Amino acid sequence: MIDTTHQISAVRRTVGNRTLEASEARVLTISQTYDASLEDLWDACTNAERIPRWFLPVSGDLRLHGRYQFEGNAGGTIERCDPPQSFAATWEYGDEVSWIEVRLTPEDDGRTRFTLEHVAHVDDERWAEFGPGAVGVGWDSGLLGLASHLAADGSGVTPETAAAWIGSADGRRFMTASSEAWREASVAAGTDPEQARAAADRTTAAYTGAPAA
Repeated sequence: MIDTTHQISAVRRTVGNRTLEASEARVLTISQTYDASLEDLWDACTNAERIPRWFLPVSGDLRLHGRYQFEGNAGGTIERCDPPQSFAATWEYGDEVSWIEVRLTPEDDGRTRFTLEHVAHVDDERWAEFGPGAVGVGWDSGLLGLASHLAADGSGVTPETAAAWIGSADGRRFMTASSEAWREASVAAGTDPEQARAAADRTTAAYTGAPAA
């Protein structure tokens, strides 16, 4: 089984802003270095047969300008593709449209860093209520799934075991730790610590079912 405490500490998280044509947008960036070659990590992130083994079942056309759909989650259009280094796509869920970019960077030790940037228009009221963890905890879960998929011993959380694991004590600890890590990133970005704490408590409650403080 993946050491979830180590997994939380292995991930870098930042929160920022970006001015788009429509308005100001929130930017969440999450990254982790994996013990995998650039080519293997690219294949894990773009091969329709491998993606469901660590994330979600996916359908559609995984090519430039193609439409994709994750089962029970977001879909969108692939807007840019530069194999094996990066791709960008819209991230459409219901009536909301945001954008993701994935970048893969070789490290000197033969490993590869995965970086995902999620840009979204989030109104101030909803941001104050949940903060970056509302989306960030989900991406942390995705990076955990990728770490499990790439683990040399084949251990870890798989899509088949994810539902049971999320409801376990270990799963709840992971979600809580992820929410706390995003709270820290939010404070580092300038959010008032008390507001960041309240938002993180609500996010933790939403993911774990525990009452907010």
